[in-house]
Amino acid sequence: MKLFRSMSYEVPEAKKPPKAPAITLILIGVLIGMLIGYSAGILTILSRMDDLQNRLSTLENRVSTIQLTQNSSNAITYVLEENLSLSQLYENVRDSVVLITGTVVQYDVFYRAYYSSAQGSGFIYKFGDHFVVVTNYHVVYNARDITVRFRSGNTYPAVVKGADAYSDLAVLSVNASTDEFKPLKIVSSSTLRVGDAVVAIGNPYGLAGSMSSGIVSALGRTISEDITGGYSIANCIQTTAPINPGNSGGPLLNLRGEVVGITTAIVSDSQGLGFAIPSNTILREIESLVTKGSYDQHPWLGVAGIDMTYDLAQAMGVNVTYGWLITGITPNGPAARAGLQGGSRQVLIKGSRLIIGGDILMGINGTKISNGDDLFSFLEEYTLPGQTIMLTIVRNNQVMNVPLTLGARPPLT
Repeated sequence: MKLFRSMSYEVPEAKKPPKAPAITLILIGVLIGMLIGYSAGILTILSRMDDLQNRLSTLENRVSTIQLTQNSSNAITYVLEENLSLSQLYENVRDSVVLITGTVVQYDVFYRAYYSSAQGSGFIYKFGDHFVVVTNYHVVYNARDITVRFRSGNTYPAVVKGADAYSDLAVLSVNASTDEFKPLKIVSSSTLRVGDAVVAIGNPYGLAGSMSSGIVSALGRTISEDITGGYSIANCIQTTAPINPGNSGGPLLNLRGEVVGITTAIVSDSQGLGFAIPSNTILREIESLVTKGSYDQHPWLGVAGIDMTYDLAQAMGVNVTYGWLITGITPNGPAARAGLQGGSRQVLIKGSRLIIGGDILMGINGTKISNGDDLFSFLEEYTLPGQTIMLTIVRNNQVMNVPLTLGARPPLT
Protein backbone atom coordinates (compact mmCIF):
# COMPACT_ATOMS: atom_id res chain seq x y z
CA MET A 1 0.00 0.00 0.00
CA LYS A 2 1.39 3.27 -0.97
CA LEU A 3 1.25 6.11 1.27
CA PHE A 4 0.52 9.57 -0.22
CA ARG A 5 1.86 12.74 1.34
CA SER A 6 -0.57 15.49 1.33
CA MET A 7 0.83 18.61 -0.25
CA SER A 8 -0.40 22.17 0.11
CA TYR A 9 0.02 24.94 -2.49
CA GLU A 10 0.07 28.67 -1.87
CA VAL A 11 -2.04 30.46 -4.45
CA PRO A 12 -0.47 33.92 -5.28
CA GLU A 13 -2.60 37.02 -4.85
CA ALA A 14 -3.81 38.81 -8.04
CA LYS A 15 -1.62 41.83 -9.05
CA LYS A 16 -3.23 45.29 -8.66
CA PRO A 17 -2.79 47.90 -11.47
CA PRO A 18 0.08 50.33 -10.75
CA LYS A 19 -0.76 53.86 -9.62
CA ALA A 20 -0.22 56.73 -12.20
CA PRO A 21 3.00 58.60 -11.54
CA ALA A 22 2.62 62.14 -10.17
CA ILE A 23 4.51 63.64 -13.15
CA THR A 24 1.76 62.50 -15.51
CA LEU A 25 -0.85 64.29 -13.51
CA ILE A 26 1.26 67.43 -13.54
CA LEU A 27 1.66 67.32 -17.34
CA ILE A 28 -2.04 66.88 -17.82
CA GLY A 29 -2.67 69.88 -15.63
CA VAL A 30 -0.17 71.99 -17.57
CA LEU A 31 -1.77 71.03 -20.89
CA ILE A 32 -5.21 71.90 -19.60
CA GLY A 33 -3.88 75.26 -18.37
CA MET A 34 -2.28 75.96 -21.72
CA LEU A 35 -5.51 75.23 -23.54
CA ILE A 36 -7.39 77.55 -21.26
CA GLY A 37 -4.76 80.31 -21.68
CA TYR A 38 -4.66 79.90 -25.46
CA SER A 39 -8.43 80.14 -25.63
CA ALA A 40 -8.37 83.30 -23.53
CA GLY A 41 -5.62 84.78 -25.77
CA ILE A 42 -7.60 84.05 -28.91
CA LEU A 43 -10.63 85.75 -27.42
CA THR A 44 -8.51 88.80 -26.48
CA ILE A 45 -6.99 89.05 -29.99
CA LEU A 46 -10.40 88.74 -31.60
CA SER A 47 -11.68 91.47 -29.33
CA ARG A 48 -8.76 93.74 -30.26
CA MET A 49 -9.29 93.03 -33.97
CA ASP A 50 -12.91 94.05 -33.61
CA ASP A 51 -11.78 97.24 -31.88
CA LEU A 52 -9.23 98.03 -34.63
CA GLN A 53 -11.85 97.34 -37.30
CA ASN A 54 -14.20 99.76 -35.60
CA ARG A 55 -11.48 102.41 -35.41
CA LEU A 56 -10.63 101.89 -39.10
CA SER A 57 -14.26 102.28 -40.05
CA THR A 58 -14.45 105.48 -38.02
CA LEU A 59 -11.30 106.81 -39.73
CA GLU A 60 -12.66 105.96 -43.18
CA ASN A 61 -15.86 107.80 -42.35
CA ARG A 62 -13.89 110.85 -41.23
CA VAL A 63 -11.82 110.85 -44.46
CA SER A 64 -14.97 110.57 -46.53
CA THR A 65 -16.47 113.47 -44.60
CA ILE A 66 -13.36 115.60 -45.18
CA GLN A 67 -13.38 114.79 -48.91
CA LEU A 68 -17.03 115.68 -49.17
CA THR A 69 -16.38 118.92 -47.30
CA GLN A 70 -13.49 119.79 -49.61
CA ASN A 71 -15.56 119.03 -52.69
CA SER A 72 -18.42 121.11 -51.44
CA SER A 73 -16.08 124.04 -50.70
CA ASN A 74 -14.24 123.89 -54.06
CA ALA A 75 -11.26 122.11 -52.46
CA ILE A 76 -9.64 125.24 -51.03
CA THR A 77 -5.94 124.54 -50.61
CA TYR A 78 -4.51 127.93 -49.71
CA VAL A 79 -6.11 130.82 -47.86
CA LEU A 80 -4.93 134.38 -48.34
CA GLU A 81 -4.50 136.90 -45.56
CA GLU A 82 -7.82 138.42 -46.65
CA ASN A 83 -9.47 134.98 -46.37
CA LEU A 84 -9.71 134.59 -50.13
CA SER A 85 -9.38 131.25 -51.87
CA LEU A 86 -7.28 130.42 -54.93
CA SER A 87 -10.43 130.55 -57.00
CA GLN A 88 -11.06 134.10 -55.76
CA LEU A 89 -7.44 135.04 -56.48
CA TYR A 90 -7.92 133.77 -60.03
CA GLU A 91 -11.07 135.84 -60.45
CA ASN A 92 -9.16 138.93 -59.30
CA VAL A 93 -6.23 138.59 -61.73
CA ARG A 94 -7.46 136.63 -64.77
CA ASP A 95 -8.42 139.75 -66.75
CA SER A 96 -4.82 140.96 -66.49
CA VAL A 97 -3.28 137.95 -68.29
CA VAL A 98 -3.17 137.98 -72.11
CA LEU A 99 -2.41 135.61 -74.98
CA ILE A 100 0.37 136.73 -77.34
CA THR A 101 0.72 135.35 -80.87
CA GLY A 102 2.93 136.17 -83.82
CA THR A 103 4.48 134.78 -86.98
CA VAL A 104 8.13 133.87 -87.45
CA VAL A 105 9.52 133.76 -91.00
CA GLN A 106 12.58 131.63 -91.69
CA TYR A 107 14.39 130.70 -94.89
CA ASP A 108 15.90 127.46 -96.09
CA VAL A 109 19.16 127.05 -97.98
CA PHE A 110 17.41 128.01 -101.21
CA TYR A 111 16.04 131.17 -99.56
CA ARG A 112 12.53 129.83 -99.63
CA ALA A 113 10.38 131.20 -96.83
CA TYR A 114 8.56 129.01 -94.38
CA TYR A 115 6.39 130.18 -91.52
CA SER A 116 5.90 129.14 -87.92
CA SER A 117 3.75 130.48 -85.12
CA ALA A 118 5.00 132.19 -81.98
CA GLN A 119 2.81 131.96 -78.92
CA GLY A 120 3.08 132.82 -75.26
CA SER A 121 1.63 134.70 -72.34
CA GLY A 122 1.95 138.17 -70.88
CA PHE A 123 0.43 140.42 -68.25
CA ILE A 124 -0.70 144.03 -68.12
CA TYR A 125 1.30 146.60 -66.16
CA LYS A 126 0.96 150.35 -65.79
CA PHE A 127 4.18 152.32 -65.87
CA GLY A 128 3.47 156.00 -65.29
CA ASP A 129 0.75 156.88 -67.75
CA HIS A 130 1.57 153.96 -70.06
CA PHE A 131 -0.23 150.63 -70.15
CA VAL A 132 2.14 147.93 -71.40
CA VAL A 133 2.22 144.16 -71.67
CA VAL A 134 5.21 142.46 -70.03
CA THR A 135 6.36 139.14 -71.49
CA ASN A 136 9.47 137.09 -72.30
CA TYR A 137 11.72 138.24 -75.08
CA HIS A 138 11.87 134.74 -76.55
CA VAL A 139 8.08 134.82 -77.03
CA VAL A 140 8.35 137.68 -79.56
CA TYR A 141 11.92 137.14 -80.79
CA ASN A 142 12.02 137.53 -84.60
CA ALA A 143 8.21 137.57 -84.67
CA ARG A 144 6.08 139.76 -86.93
CA ASP A 145 2.36 140.50 -86.98
CA ILE A 146 2.23 140.30 -83.18
CA THR A 147 -1.23 140.37 -81.62
CA VAL A 148 -2.50 140.42 -78.05
CA ARG A 149 -5.76 138.79 -77.06
CA PHE A 150 -7.44 140.00 -73.88
CA ARG A 151 -9.71 138.07 -71.54
CA SER A 152 -12.68 139.73 -73.23
CA GLY A 153 -11.79 137.87 -76.42
CA ASN A 154 -10.83 141.05 -78.23
CA THR A 155 -7.55 140.93 -80.13
CA TYR A 156 -5.36 143.92 -81.01
CA PRO A 157 -2.06 144.49 -82.86
CA ALA A 158 1.04 145.06 -80.76
CA VAL A 159 4.65 146.15 -81.22
CA VAL A 160 7.77 145.52 -79.17
CA LYS A 161 8.44 148.72 -77.23
CA GLY A 162 11.56 147.48 -75.46
CA ALA A 163 13.51 144.24 -75.00
CA ASP A 164 16.45 142.79 -73.11
CA ALA A 165 17.68 139.40 -74.28
CA TYR A 166 20.06 139.06 -71.30
CA SER A 167 17.07 138.92 -68.93
CA ASP A 168 14.60 137.44 -71.44
CA LEU A 169 12.27 140.41 -70.97
CA ALA A 170 10.16 142.35 -73.46
CA VAL A 171 7.57 145.11 -73.17
CA LEU A 172 4.78 145.43 -75.74
CA SER A 173 2.70 148.44 -76.67
CA VAL A 174 -0.86 147.45 -77.59
CA ASN A 175 -3.26 149.53 -79.62
CA ALA A 176 -6.35 148.75 -77.52
CA SER A 177 -9.09 150.69 -75.76
CA THR A 178 -8.28 151.78 -72.22
CA ASP A 179 -10.99 149.63 -70.60
CA GLU A 180 -9.17 146.48 -71.75
CA PHE A 181 -6.19 147.21 -69.50
CA LYS A 182 -6.43 145.85 -65.97
CA PRO A 183 -2.89 146.07 -64.60
CA LEU A 184 -1.25 143.90 -61.99
CA LYS A 185 0.97 145.12 -59.18
CA ILE A 186 4.66 144.12 -59.24
CA VAL A 187 6.33 143.76 -55.83
CA SER A 188 9.89 142.97 -54.75
CA SER A 189 10.96 139.35 -55.02
CA SER A 190 13.47 139.87 -52.19
CA THR A 191 10.82 138.82 -49.67
CA LEU A 192 10.40 135.37 -51.24
CA ARG A 193 11.54 132.36 -49.24
CA VAL A 194 11.85 128.72 -50.18
CA GLY A 195 8.53 127.10 -49.37
CA ASP A 196 6.39 130.14 -50.15
CA ALA A 197 3.27 129.32 -52.15
CA VAL A 198 3.08 130.77 -55.66
CA VAL A 199 0.60 130.71 -58.54
CA ALA A 200 1.32 130.76 -62.29
CA ILE A 201 -1.29 131.89 -64.81
CA GLY A 202 -0.79 131.65 -68.55
CA ASN A 203 -1.79 129.96 -71.78
CA PRO A 204 -0.07 126.56 -71.98
CA TYR A 205 -0.50 125.01 -75.42
CA GLY A 206 -2.88 127.89 -76.21
CA LEU A 207 -5.26 126.95 -73.40
CA ALA A 208 -6.04 130.49 -72.33
CA GLY A 209 -6.26 131.47 -68.69
CA SER A 210 -4.87 128.29 -67.16
CA MET A 211 -3.74 128.42 -63.53
CA SER A 212 -1.33 126.17 -61.65
CA SER A 213 0.02 126.40 -58.12
CA GLY A 214 3.12 125.25 -56.28
CA ILE A 215 5.88 126.52 -54.02
CA VAL A 216 9.20 128.28 -54.38
CA SER A 217 11.61 125.34 -54.42
CA ALA A 218 14.85 127.34 -54.74
CA LEU A 219 16.14 130.89 -55.21
CA GLY A 220 19.16 132.38 -56.96
CA ARG A 221 19.29 129.87 -59.79
CA THR A 222 21.18 130.53 -63.02
CA ILE A 223 19.72 129.33 -66.32
CA SER A 224 20.78 129.53 -69.97
CA GLU A 225 18.74 130.22 -73.08
CA ASP A 226 19.66 130.35 -76.76
CA ILE A 227 18.85 134.06 -77.09
CA THR A 228 21.41 135.20 -74.48
CA GLY A 229 24.53 134.60 -76.58
CA GLY A 230 26.05 132.23 -74.05
CA TYR A 231 25.50 134.48 -71.04
CA SER A 232 23.51 133.22 -68.09
CA ILE A 233 20.24 134.61 -66.78
CA ALA A 234 20.95 135.04 -63.09
CA ASN A 235 19.00 135.07 -59.84
CA CYS A 236 16.02 133.09 -61.17
CA ILE A 237 13.22 131.61 -59.08
CA GLN A 238 12.79 127.84 -59.18
CA THR A 239 9.22 126.67 -58.63
CA THR A 240 7.16 123.49 -58.52
CA ALA A 241 4.18 125.21 -60.18
CA PRO A 242 3.64 123.26 -63.44
CA ILE A 243 4.90 125.28 -66.41
CA ASN A 244 4.43 124.20 -70.01
CA PRO A 245 5.06 125.66 -73.48
CA GLY A 246 2.82 128.71 -73.80
CA ASN A 247 3.18 129.63 -70.12
CA SER A 248 6.26 131.71 -70.95
CA GLY A 249 5.73 135.38 -70.21
CA GLY A 250 2.88 134.85 -67.78
CA PRO A 251 2.97 136.18 -64.21
CA LEU A 252 4.18 134.25 -61.19
CA LEU A 253 2.06 135.52 -58.29
CA ASN A 254 2.12 135.40 -54.52
CA LEU A 255 -1.07 134.61 -52.63
CA ARG A 256 -2.04 138.27 -52.60
CA GLY A 257 -2.18 138.26 -56.40
CA GLU A 258 0.99 140.37 -56.75
CA VAL A 259 3.63 139.66 -59.40
CA VAL A 260 6.85 138.22 -57.94
CA GLY A 261 8.23 136.86 -61.20
CA ILE A 262 7.60 136.05 -64.85
CA THR A 263 7.58 132.39 -65.89
CA THR A 264 10.26 131.76 -68.47
CA ALA A 265 11.53 128.20 -68.83
CA ILE A 266 11.01 124.53 -68.18
CA VAL A 267 13.63 121.79 -67.97
CA SER A 268 13.09 119.03 -70.52
CA ASP A 269 12.08 115.66 -69.05
CA SER A 270 11.84 117.18 -65.56
CA GLN A 271 9.13 116.45 -63.03
CA GLY A 272 7.60 119.68 -61.72
CA LEU A 273 10.57 121.97 -62.27
CA GLY A 274 10.17 125.46 -63.75
CA PHE A 275 11.88 128.83 -63.58
CA ALA A 276 10.85 132.47 -63.45
CA ILE A 277 12.64 135.78 -63.88
CA PRO A 278 12.41 137.55 -60.50
CA SER A 279 10.25 140.65 -60.22
CA ASN A 280 13.26 142.63 -58.98
CA THR A 281 14.71 142.32 -62.48
CA ILE A 282 11.49 143.66 -64.00
CA LEU A 283 11.37 146.58 -61.57
CA ARG A 284 15.01 147.40 -62.24
CA GLU A 285 14.64 147.38 -66.03
CA ILE A 286 11.08 148.51 -66.76
CA GLU A 287 11.84 152.26 -66.98
CA SER A 288 14.69 151.74 -69.40
CA LEU A 289 12.70 149.29 -71.51
CA VAL A 290 9.74 151.66 -71.77
CA THR A 291 11.67 154.90 -72.31
CA LYS A 292 14.80 153.73 -74.15
CA GLY A 293 13.73 150.43 -75.67
CA SER A 294 16.66 148.54 -74.14
CA TYR A 295 18.64 147.89 -70.95
CA ASP A 296 22.45 148.06 -70.86
CA GLN A 297 23.28 147.91 -67.16
CA HIS A 298 24.23 144.25 -66.75
CA PRO A 299 27.56 144.02 -64.86
CA TRP A 300 30.37 142.16 -66.61
CA LEU A 301 33.53 140.51 -65.26
CA GLY A 302 35.00 139.26 -68.53
CA VAL A 303 35.76 135.74 -67.30
CA ALA A 304 34.80 132.14 -67.93
CA GLY A 305 34.76 129.49 -65.24
CA ILE A 306 33.23 126.48 -63.54
CA ASP A 307 32.07 125.57 -60.05
CA MET A 308 34.74 124.21 -57.74
CA THR A 309 34.46 120.57 -56.66
CA TYR A 310 36.37 118.20 -54.44
CA ASP A 311 37.91 116.52 -57.50
CA LEU A 312 39.11 119.86 -58.86
CA ALA A 313 40.61 120.74 -55.49
CA GLN A 314 42.46 117.42 -55.43
CA ALA A 315 43.78 117.96 -58.95
CA MET A 316 44.97 121.47 -58.10
CA GLY A 317 46.39 120.54 -54.71
CA VAL A 318 44.31 123.08 -52.82
CA ASN A 319 42.14 122.75 -49.73
CA VAL A 320 39.27 124.91 -51.07
CA THR A 321 36.32 122.86 -52.33
CA TYR A 322 33.84 125.69 -52.91
CA GLY A 323 33.85 128.83 -55.04
CA TRP A 324 34.12 129.50 -58.77
CA LEU A 325 37.25 128.48 -60.66
CA ILE A 326 38.31 130.96 -63.35
CA THR A 327 39.26 129.06 -66.49
CA GLY A 328 39.58 131.91 -68.98
CA ILE A 329 40.02 135.69 -69.13
CA THR A 330 38.63 137.99 -71.83
CA PRO A 331 41.49 140.15 -73.21
CA ASN A 332 41.23 143.79 -72.10
CA GLY A 333 38.16 142.96 -70.01
CA PRO A 334 37.58 144.00 -66.39
CA ALA A 335 39.16 140.83 -64.98
CA ALA A 336 42.21 141.16 -67.21
CA ARG A 337 42.70 144.79 -66.12
CA ALA A 338 42.38 143.71 -62.47
CA GLY A 339 45.13 141.12 -62.91
CA LEU A 340 43.03 137.99 -62.39
CA GLN A 341 44.48 134.78 -63.78
CA GLY A 342 42.78 132.05 -65.79
CA GLY A 343 43.59 128.36 -66.14
CA SER A 344 47.02 127.19 -67.24
CA ARG A 345 46.68 123.48 -67.98
CA GLN A 346 44.20 120.74 -68.82
CA VAL A 347 43.48 117.66 -66.73
CA LEU A 348 41.24 114.65 -67.25
CA ILE A 349 38.81 114.17 -64.37
CA LYS A 350 36.36 111.28 -64.58
CA GLY A 351 36.33 111.37 -68.36
CA SER A 352 36.05 115.17 -68.70
CA ARG A 353 38.84 117.52 -69.78
CA LEU A 354 38.90 120.55 -67.50
CA ILE A 355 41.13 123.61 -67.37
CA ILE A 356 42.68 124.21 -63.96
CA GLY A 357 45.29 126.45 -62.39
CA GLY A 358 43.31 129.71 -62.41
CA ASP A 359 42.19 131.89 -59.52
CA ILE A 360 39.39 130.57 -57.34
CA LEU A 361 36.80 133.30 -56.66
CA MET A 362 35.30 132.72 -53.21
CA GLY A 363 33.90 136.08 -52.10
CA ILE A 364 32.63 139.51 -53.23
CA ASN A 365 32.56 142.47 -50.84
CA GLY A 366 32.68 140.08 -47.89
CA THR A 367 29.86 137.85 -49.18
CA LYS A 368 30.71 134.16 -49.60
CA ILE A 369 30.51 132.84 -53.17
CA SER A 370 29.94 129.07 -53.19
CA ASN A 371 29.32 128.60 -56.93
CA GLY A 372 28.36 130.30 -60.18
CA ASP A 373 24.75 130.76 -59.07
CA ASP A 374 25.94 132.81 -56.09
CA LEU A 375 28.37 134.80 -58.22
CA PHE A 376 26.04 135.91 -60.99
CA SER A 377 23.04 136.39 -58.71
CA PHE A 378 25.07 138.72 -56.49
CA LEU A 379 26.38 140.71 -59.43
CA GLU A 380 22.93 141.09 -61.00
CA GLU A 381 21.15 141.99 -57.79
CA TYR A 382 23.66 144.27 -56.05
CA THR A 383 26.08 145.77 -58.59
CA LEU A 384 26.18 147.98 -61.68
CA PRO A 385 28.72 148.66 -64.44
CA GLY A 386 31.41 151.12 -63.33
CA GLN A 387 31.21 149.99 -59.71
CA THR A 388 34.41 148.81 -58.00
CA ILE A 389 34.05 145.60 -56.02
CA MET A 390 36.47 143.64 -53.84
CA LEU A 391 37.04 140.05 -54.88
CA THR A 392 38.38 137.42 -52.49
CA ILE A 393 40.36 134.80 -54.40
CA VAL A 394 42.67 131.87 -53.78
CA ARG A 395 45.87 131.82 -55.84
CA ASN A 396 48.68 129.35 -55.19
CA ASN A 397 46.97 128.33 -51.94
CA GLN A 398 47.02 131.92 -50.70
CA VAL A 399 43.95 134.06 -50.02
CA MET A 400 44.06 137.47 -51.70
CA ASN A 401 41.74 140.49 -52.06
CA VAL A 402 41.67 142.04 -55.52
CA PRO A 403 39.75 145.22 -56.46
CA LEU A 404 37.90 145.10 -59.79
CA THR A 405 35.90 147.73 -61.65
CA LEU A 406 32.93 146.15 -63.39
CA GLY A 407 32.18 146.69 -67.04
CA ALA A 408 28.87 146.34 -68.92
CA ARG A 409 28.01 143.31 -71.01
CA PRO A 410 28.65 143.94 -74.70
CA PRO A 411 25.46 144.26 -76.77
CA LEU A 412 24.25 141.16 -78.56
CA THR A 413 24.58 141.21 -82.32
